[in-house]
Amino acid sequence: MNLEDHADSFKFLIRDRDAKFTAAFGAVLAAARIRVIKTPVQAPRANAIAERWISSARRECLDQMLITSERHLRLVLSEYVEHYNVHRPHRTLGQRRPAERDHPPAADPNARVLRRDRLGGLIREYAQVA
Repeated sequence: MNLEDHADSFKFLIRDRDAKFTAAFGAVLAAARIRVIKTPVQAPRANAIAERWISSARRECLDQMLITSERHLRLVLSEYVEHYNVHRPHRTLGQRRPAERDHPPAADPNARVLRRDRLGGLIREYAQVA
């Protein structure tokens, strides 16, 4: 693990109790003054939201692309995060977007539909235009 100059930007790490996290792993983080927080024992849903987001990002975006560098990964993920939080409907929100108002505007049969391609057409967003 090589934190280099980025160690100051981390305050804590939330992790499960998997055996792959050895004492040496914890020692590296402790030396960088990063607090390790373990998820509760026998609580499979403790990290479910993060795991759901990661699986969505992989399935809908990263598994469909060839990432060439860290800079490219950051660019792709920032674009996906904006799509995920602003445009993509969520089942738990009643198929509304997180950034959507409580009462979306009524559908107009005469309205045009505008398509916006993101990530080179991998993700397509549609919106009504008056």
